[in-house]
Amino acid sequence: MTLFEHLAELRNRLFRALLALAVGSVVGYAVFPWVLAVLVAPYCDALAVLRPGDDCNLIALRPLEPFSVRMKSAVVIGLFVGGPVIFYQLWRFITPGLTRRERRLALPFVVLSQVMFALGIGFAYLVIPQGLRILLGIAGPDIETMLSANEYLSFFLTTSVAFGLVFELPLVLVFLALVGVVTSARLREWRPYAVVIIMIVAAVITPTTDAVTLLLMAGPMVLFYEFSILAARLIERSRRRRASQ
Repeated sequence: MTLFEHLAELRNRLFRALLALAVGSVVGYAVFPWVLAVLVAPYCDALAVLRPGDDCNLIALRPLEPFSVRMKSAVVIGLFVGGPVIFYQLWRFITPGLTRRERRLALPFVVLSQVMFALGIGFAYLVIPQGLRILLGIAGPDIETMLSANEYLSFFLTTSVAFGLVFELPLVLVFLALVGVVTSARLREWRPYAVVIIMIVAAVITPTTDAVTLLLMAGPMVLFYEFSILAARLIERSRRRRASQ
């Protein structure tokens, strides 16, 4: 295709992805009252340890804050609901430049992309209460923390989406190894630089400035990088075995 045809293709794919996000956001807006209890649960768990018996309700500091909180939550829910369509449009834009064998990998990777994103959000849901206990209790019992709905849900949603994207890292590296773009030897060679880059990226996307959240973000990324090296080695071994037959 010509450059203008590529741009037209990109425009169409982006439109479909944004449409899926919009539809998912409408669904998220509708189910927000039921989802709110799930979103607030990590805060209640952390507060139950720090100040047993205290009410864990969030407060609104501005008249428009409840609406903005609901809209933010709706968009993140829409990202998850529309995820399959969004990932599919991304892969469909990439696959015309791939070989027939590589295109066959597209559908499994679309499904795995959604699964890994969900696992990342689930992991964030498990570690956020531990992080909140440290953050809310670090100043001692004399400072009583009262979180606004906007501050807490922005922290929760940003952390969840960040973990979801981090869990996509091994999938990207394994796909690059399958298509021969990277090798296990090259990944091992890049390891020191990758660790430094991972720490920088974790510091940028971490919604807070504390070391605990930074390590909780960077730790899985380093482990996923090591897993990608192992997966690339197994792919190369399988490829050599097929070539020798």
